[in-house]
Amino acid sequence: MKSRYSMGAYLTGAATARTGDEMSGPALMLAGFAVAGSAAEASSLLAGVTIAAAVGGPVLGVLLDRAARPGRLLAAALMLHATGLMVILAGIGRLPLVVCVLIAVLTGLPGPALSGGWTAQLPRVVPGDNLLRANVLDAMTYGLAGLLGPALAGGAAQVFGASASVAVSAVLIGLAVPVAWRLPVSGRPAKGLQAASVVRDLLAGVRFVVRAPRLARATLTSVVSCLGQGMLTVCLPLLGERVLGGAGQGTMLLSCAAVSALTANATLARFPRSLAPDTVLWAGALVQAAALLLAATGRPAALLAAVLLAGAGEGPGLTALFAVRHQETPEDQRGQVFTLGASLKLTGFALGAALAGSAATWSLPGTSALAAGVEILAATAFWAITAACGVRRDPTEAQAVRFRAGR
Repeated sequence: MKSRYSMGAYLTGAATARTGDEMSGPALMLAGFAVAGSAAEASSLLAGVTIAAAVGGPVLGVLLDRAARPGRLLAAALMLHATGLMVILAGIGRLPLVVCVLIAVLTGLPGPALSGGWTAQLPRVVPGDNLLRANVLDAMTYGLAGLLGPALAGGAAQVFGASASVAVSAVLIGLAVPVAWRLPVSGRPAKGLQAASVVRDLLAGVRFVVRAPRLARATLTSVVSCLGQGMLTVCLPLLGERVLGGAGQGTMLLSCAAVSALTANATLARFPRSLAPDTVLWAGALVQAAALLLAATGRPAALLAAVLLAGAGEGPGLTALFAVRHQETPEDQRGQVFTLGASLKLTGFALGAALAGSAATWSLPGTSALAAGVEILAATAFWAITAACGVRRDPTEAQAVRFRAGR
């Protein structure tokens, strides 16, 4: 089965779906404001989609792990997400706000299928020996989506109108449905969907993450780091307005960060065993802390350098996180772990954005410095768990040592 499903097909589907997802957020904001004339309605729609994704991720992970053909469940989730976007678009300005937000919540529930749900299937696509490099390539699709999604949203809205931007994002997600449908089977019989058994599996997945020290360490580090990333995302338009002369220029810096993340991961893909994933996790957080301190200086060149540095820390950090999850998680719990992790990171990002929104009214440089402190806290959390739990050596690092020793 693996020979009939290529890595190229996997990457194409994942990149297409994730680009549509990255496009959908800005597109909804633009459409909500253009059609309804209300920034409050636009932000409510986006909040509904985001919050629902954070809630729906763990449940979706359990269902993926219980399915004999997880690709078909993944395809259904993608189709539901794409259809929901179109229903929201049709309802804006025609239906009451509360109804549109409810539709947004339902639309967001399968959102983690675009991130953790896809990545959890990767070991079924490639042999174990090639998983390290495939993991880097998979992480690069996130950077590519982060680069193309917002740019496509703005471009489609400018040329065809804000409503067309939402439609294009839905089409991109829909194009990935056939690719997801053909994903390799799990090789296990399907389990029933009784509510009690699903809840037991859900709790078992949470306990597994908490009780596996190396996985818990990686999860906590990444979630705390996402707090800082959410703060940076909010600060960039404000920094752009103050430093570069316009909020739009600050938003465009997100594309610069995505390019930097892609470049760093492309380099890592050529030497997948050069750095241990655990090392990349804590070092990536410190690199992002340095970037945020640099951004706080308020100088144009420093701001550009800060964004490039932040991407160089974030991109490999995501790759390292995926590597740890693949190494530490048994196949029958992989969907739960990946989607739970995606939901936690999304929650951390949202909390960071909310914190920055309040703190920026006090001091923009101070908010950047606070975000740098959060990234330092992420690295500190890594070493605190290491000290408290005596986490074993990264298996990838041990393999590299044996290889260098000729054993």
